[in-house]
Amino acid sequence: MGIISRFKDIMAANINALLDKCEDPEKMIDQTMRNLTKDLGEVKQETAAVMADEQRCKRELDECNNEIAKMQTYAEKALLAGNEADAMKFLEQKNTLTAKQASLQQTYDVAAANAMKMRQMHDKLVKDINELDARRDAIKAKMKVAKTQQKLNKMTSTMTDSSSSISAFERMEAKANSMLDQANAMSELNLTTEESGVDALAAKYDAAPDAAVKDELEALKAKMGLQ
Repeated sequence: MGIISRFKDIMAANINALLDKCEDPEKMIDQTMRNLTKDLGEVKQETAAVMADEQRCKRELDECNNEIAKMQTYAEKALLAGNEADAMKFLEQKNTLTAKQASLQQTYDVAAANAMKMRQMHDKLVKDINELDARRDAIKAKMKVAKTQQKLNKMTSTMTDSSSSISAFERMEAKANSMLDQANAMSELNLTTEESGVDALAAKYDAAPDAAVKDELEALKAKMGLQ
């Protein structure tokens, strides 16, 4: 019964706690199911052996009962034939078989009880394995979702880093645009300044002298002998 005892220990253990300590819960679940399946195979063999023993005991008991019934019949026939001595012999054999019957009945009762217990344990083990198998699928599904979520989290983190890089790039681009705008403004100012000087000088010579000023200039030149 060591297998049954080990099975009970496994079922009583806190499987969730074991999973928490395991680096790879999926592998542990699969290994646990393999162990239970192996135990189930051994339990089946033991159950089959106990059930076979029950059937053997039942067969021996039935044979003994048939022999007792047969001795009873022969004893009755002997009496009807007037042979009391033969009837006594048949009844003596019947009594011997009846004593054997009591022992066989006791043996069969024990074998039948053991077979029933083993069958109940076998059925319980099959049921629990099926339940654990369903839980295994659920846990594996959760693990798959968790791994996917971890990948998404990692991708989200990478996208956050990319957003930071893009933001920095945009700041550099804005700074470059500002520098270019300043350079263009300075160039425009320089060009405006140069054009203003030339325009002022040209206006100096393009302006027509005042008539009074011209006469005064001529008089001054005559006075100074410059004509």
